Amino acid sequence: MTDRVLLSSPDVGHLEESYLVEALRSGWVAPAGPAVEAFEREVAARCDVPHAVALSSGTAALHLALLGLGVGPGRTVVVPTLTFAATANAVAYTGAQPVFVDVDPRTGNLDPALLDQACAELGPSLAAVLPVDLFGACADYERILPVCDRYGIPLIEDAAEALGSTFRGRPAGSFGKAGVLSFNGNKIMTTSGGGMLLTASRTLADHCRYLSTQARQPVAHYEHVDVGYNYRLSNLLAALGRAQLHRLDEMIGRRRALRDRYTKVFSAVPGVTLLGADDPEANCWLTSIVVDPQTTGWTAADLAQHLADRNIETRPVFKPMHLQPVFAGARVVLSGAARHLFEHGLTLPSGSAITELQQRRIFDALTEFLGRSS
Repeated sequence: MTDRVLLSSPDVGHLEESYLVEALRSGWVAPAGPAVEAFEREVAARCDVPHAVALSSGTAALHLALLGLGVGPGRTVVVPTLTFAATANAVAYTGAQPVFVDVDPRTGNLDPALLDQACAELGPSLAAVLPVDLFGACADYERILPVCDRYGIPLIEDAAEALGSTFRGRPAGSFGKAGVLSFNGNKIMTTSGGGMLLTASRTLADHCRYLSTQARQPVAHYEHVDVGYNYRLSNLLAALGRAQLHRLDEMIGRRRALRDRYTKVFSAVPGVTLLGADDPEANCWLTSIVVDPQTTGWTAADLAQHLADRNIETRPVFKPMHLQPVFAGARVVLSGAARHLFEHGLTLPSGSAITELQQRRIFDALTEFLGRSS
């Protein structure tokens, strides 16, 4: 059997190896060291923010950002219902309640009009708004930020999927009181596991860094006056991240070229649209299509099965959080858009490590399916 074509596998090579070996030979293998400090500076510069805190995951960064802004029991946080569970889980970690708000059907990102409605309904309980830059395309901050300002609610940007993207020329991760990046193995660039908190506030950055190191006091013995967390990124993984950051634009370029090929194929297929494909500032982390089976005569699941039979991985668009059993009973503001995208969407192989041979397999399989279905 041929090797499986994966959705978004890590893209690493000799540069990453050289950075890791250098860090290993330096003796700095713990969650501290020169690679961590350099990685923070370099990511902060790339995202045009003054401060960055390297952490063990994007989830950890979300958790600390929420805590740093005073989110806790008795409060609510607006979360788009179309997202990975980590966004909502981080809210739950604080003791606050996520309120799931529906999305723009064209992009899958938080619907600004429904956000306005949610802010009005939630009133004083609302502690933060947590938009997600879905699949690497920034949310509509031109409309979202004025809503937050009008209600006096801080914004935390979940840019876990969006490093390298921009909105109106401004980098993802630079909006709101804090931004969050993920460097998980399937992201646009990886540190194996890891994340970053971004902020313009030195006070917030210092507090989150303090909490991330078990809230240890600066004394010779172990002294703690707060509950802390073991959330710092290791020096070795930061070294991997520094190499990946040097190659980021190259990797984005390959993902964008792959999306362009998908666009060319599906533009000729009535009833199929690419989710958010008209955003030239997106990093093209994942490419998803939305299928109207009444027009096409086939479903997203039909195409997924065809590709699976040829050892090509796909994935449905995220199952909305308000449909997840763990969040049953959560407050919601819905239009039905997220559910429609989940039921009719399909995410296609999008990684920068996909070879030319694998791309030929993908597009040969698509041509076969579309020819058979026409």
